[in-house]
Amino acid sequence: MYHSRLLAAKSPQPKAYHRRNTLGPVSVDCSSIPWLHPAPTIRRLNGTSHLLDPRYVPPTYDPAIYDRPSVTVDVVLFAYRGNDLQVLLIRRKKWPYENYWAIPGGFAQMDESLEQSALRELHEETGVDDVYLEQLYTFGDPDRDPRTRIISVAYFALVSGDHARQVQGGDDAVEARWCSMSDLPPLAFDHDRILRYAHQRLRWKLEYTALGFLLLPEIFTLSELQAVYEVVLQERLDKRNFRRKILTAGVLEETGHYRNTGQRRPARLYRFSAAAIEMEQARRRFP
Repeated sequence: MYHSRLLAAKSPQPKAYHRRNTLGPVSVDCSSIPWLHPAPTIRRLNGTSHLLDPRYVPPTYDPAIYDRPSVTVDVVLFAYRGNDLQVLLIRRKKWPYENYWAIPGGFAQMDESLEQSALRELHEETGVDDVYLEQLYTFGDPDRDPRTRIISVAYFALVSGDHARQVQGGDDAVEARWCSMSDLPPLAFDHDRILRYAHQRLRWKLEYTALGFLLLPEIFTLSELQAVYEVVLQERLDKRNFRRKILTAGVLEETGHYRNTGQRRPARLYRFSAAAIEMEQARRRFP
């Protein structure tokens, strides 16, 4: 008798919960509620439980129950050429916005990262390679593209005039061309908004980082550096104040060389210090 009572006490029994209402206590049998009972036997796949695998997809899951918008990448590539801030644009070959100018870009493929997609599209449409991309912003207005619901992840990059070589349109681009930011043609989609955002980001970063080293040749004069700042910031800067601030910032170092500019004295040549470049590269890795 004792052992039978002990076994009965150890075996799990359905619990009865009571809740009070205006009609008095009501007893509820919870034996039919599955989550109050031990989990069923775990089926194992390759020696491990699929219930313990966070990437396991149950066969009852149907991804088609959710809308799936498309994802594109767009690349804003700035260059300082001929004392002018320019951006690389392509002329579209196909609908929508056929023959309109646009930022290089296209659809992300299922087996590549967003940055890989951006580099691939930039190469296919312009022939440009070997640029360091920084993610800019995500643009996702529902009506930004007439084809379907498309979300675009924008990137931007900088190259100096020395590296802004001739470009050639390919893939979905009829042609590719460097265009002045002060004289842009009508653009496809919402690319004018993307360009404005990228230009503003460039202004902000130029004011507190050594980002200018990407727009200039390796060696330059202070006048050439000031010209870059004035073009990007779109404002005239006082020569004396600019030189005092940039020299006390500790981002430049003298090369020991001079350049004859036709003035009374040759211009001293500078370059960005290795520490400043390394710090800027670290910022770009961890924005």
